[in-house]
Amino acid sequence: MTWLWTSSDLLAAMNGRPVGTLPEGIVGISIDSRTIGAGEAFFAIKGDRVDGHDYAGIALANGASLLVVSEAKIPALGRLIAPMIVVDDVLEAMIRLGCAARDRSAAKVIAVTGSVGKTTTKEMLRHGLSPLGRVHASIASFNNHWGVPLTLARMPETTDFGIFEIGMNHANEIRPLTRMVRPHVAVVTSVAAAHLGNFASLDEIAAAKAEIFEGVVSGGHAVINGDIPQFGLLEQAAAAAGVSHIHSFGASPKAEYRLVEFAGAAVGSVLWAGIGGRTLEVAIGAPGRHIAENALAVIAAAELAGANIDRVVASLATMQPEKGRGLRHRLRVSGGYLTLIDESYNANPASMQAAIALLRDAEPAPGGRRIAILGDMLEMGEHAAEVHAALAAPIVEAGISDVWLAGPQMAHLRDALPGEISVVYREAVGDLIPYAVAAAAGGDVVMVKSSKGTGCAKIVEAFLDAYPGEAATEA
Repeated sequence: MTWLWTSSDLLAAMNGRPVGTLPEGIVGISIDSRTIGAGEAFFAIKGDRVDGHDYAGIALANGASLLVVSEAKIPALGRLIAPMIVVDDVLEAMIRLGCAARDRSAAKVIAVTGSVGKTTTKEMLRHGLSPLGRVHASIASFNNHWGVPLTLARMPETTDFGIFEIGMNHANEIRPLTRMVRPHVAVVTSVAAAHLGNFASLDEIAAAKAEIFEGVVSGGHAVINGDIPQFGLLEQAAAAAGVSHIHSFGASPKAEYRLVEFAGAAVGSVLWAGIGGRTLEVAIGAPGRHIAENALAVIAAAELAGANIDRVVASLATMQPEKGRGLRHRLRVSGGYLTLIDESYNANPASMQAAIALLRDAEPAPGGRRIAILGDMLEMGEHAAEVHAALAAPIVEAGISDVWLAGPQMAHLRDALPGEISVVYREAVGDLIPYAVAAAAGGDVVMVKSSKGTGCAKIVEAFLDAYPGEAATEA
């Protein structure tokens, strides 16, 4: 049996107290009692809404071989009999375990942050590096104060490449996370108006993103988007943090990893990257110029982590969009097929414009329409009215004929759109669903985009429930 952690190592790393007869080791770590696997340890983390200690019994029933619990919660566990490691605080113990995982690992570690594109870049790195060794990366968007230490604690000792996504809503959130991860390469994909309600300016957002450089190991690298106005600010921050090597990517002629040319299509794209005197042709199995820009960051990070970039580039050709981030479905409806583009995971002004460009480049069948179904962008604060109304211009430029909107903030876009565009507006997402499912027709290309908290993913689910189809890479 190959253990992720032996129980003795767990005890030492977390400064825990054993209760009962502990197993020799564990094969995994979970904080979800519903999906825990046999032989895994259940960490009973207390979150904002639920306390994992309340689900310890369910975790055991579902196969957990060990519980990690808080000393203060022992009385609340009642007569529960199970092997346990008792700690002062479960989250703090997981942080200590994550740091121990980093200490024991010889992996090349890459950390990614950015207002737009960090999850896609992380997944492209996972995909591109997989042929070169054992890759460990966060699942979903485990990029916060518990997701990062959980991902670290799950990293096997034999990992060759560790890839970590680090997110933030406020200043001083990235700093402690990057110091846990201690990356060899830190990537900033972008700075855009995400969480703008929590910051006074884009420069403040950039400064918060720049915290990632504070964890870079001695002799490490910073990879920064050279096309954004905040490049200079980020470059200075990286230097101030002691990063030895600072690199840029983008379309700028000064970029070290340069986008020389881009050819987009509905189902994929090709870019030509200028790197150190050579030009690489890079085929990507996902559409969009923004994906091509992310690919430059991937190539840069992979090369700086010691990977063979020719093999990484070859792997990117089979990269596919993910659920909520451009995954396409071909659905059979009355009158033929429609294409559904699922961009429902999250949204800010920059990613909205990228999704609108995806819809622009998608080709409806004869007689079909380009339909944008858009929900509110959250955390825009006092800028909400302005940034929602500003989406009108890219929608017009993209030639989108139909715009269906849901959410109180999308009323600002409704009022800004010209009369030649067919607009349907509902204040509540639930009220738009039946209209959308009934009104879409064969030949249409439908794109759904919103912030996750709006619930617009339910629109995608309603389409998939109503019409037979399958995930597709064709428009």
